Amino acid sequence: MAIKHFLQLSDFTLDEFNYVMERARIIKRRFKEYQTYHPLLDRTLVMIFEKNSTRTRLSFEAGMHQLGGAAIYLNTRDSQLGRGEPVEDAGQVISRMCDIIMIRTFGQDIIERFAANSRVPVINGLTNEHHPCQVFADVFTYIEHRGSIKGKTVAWVGDANNMLYSWVQAAQIFDFHLTISTPKGYEADEARLPVSRTNFTFFDHPGDACQGADLINTDVWTSMGYEDENVARLKAFAGWMVDSEKMARARPDALFMHCLPAHRGEEVSADVIDGPQSVVWDEAENRLHIQKALLEYLVIGKVTEPG
Repeated sequence: MAIKHFLQLSDFTLDEFNYVMERARIIKRRFKEYQTYHPLLDRTLVMIFEKNSTRTRLSFEAGMHQLGGAAIYLNTRDSQLGRGEPVEDAGQVISRMCDIIMIRTFGQDIIERFAANSRVPVINGLTNEHHPCQVFADVFTYIEHRGSIKGKTVAWVGDANNMLYSWVQAAQIFDFHLTISTPKGYEADEARLPVSRTNFTFFDHPGDACQGADLINTDVWTSMGYEDENVARLKAFAGWMVDSEKMARARPDALFMHCLPAHRGEEVSADVIDGPQSVVWDEAENRLHIQKALLEYLVIGKVTEPG
């Protein structure tokens, strides 16, 4: 199979997403039933981290081991990448010593340059511009709980960060509508948005974005790398906390999601994230299952077996 990367959601077709989600469903069931499944025996995942992580490292490392393979952790502070080795050179060398690579870094251009020089598939574990694995897991989680997401309304309340841009791509791929509300001064970058605006709408007031939503989503107000802006952001984002009042404007069976870590009392109230409509723990767990299916697909291609 030709090398295929997963650097943003637009790298996959809807058919590919549907296939990987079906594989995730099967792999998750096996995991729950304690069935051994080692399709990646003797294969190696290299994980390169420039940004700190809990869920990304754990889900990829545990997932690769559960598939029978090995996972190697590299931090740029402890490798030659942190001492100025060109990204292109690192891509050439590292990809000759493993079967697949996951990178969690700052700029999207870094991971694209690395992938262009890699002999093996590269997965985006997070960049400033995109967080495809998380949003893929979120879509999978919604489908588990409520069925097809096609034609539904997903609200985004908060910062115009990497999660939002991945949700914008997801709306186009899975054909749902995204309602977006961000504070003034923190709006989405027009250059990162698609020309077609049929799948998303902007609202000045966050409550309006939540009206009739099937899913409400948010994230921290200050992402990694923007800590110096924290005081200003806390002031600017006042009023954008997802609370019970905003949830009440959504559909009665609406779900709440947050990619975590969360700051209760800032972007979300405790009664919402810990309430009955919240599926944040299922969402976090599904990173494991979606990424296992993604690893399987990128390393060995499609598999045919009974579910």
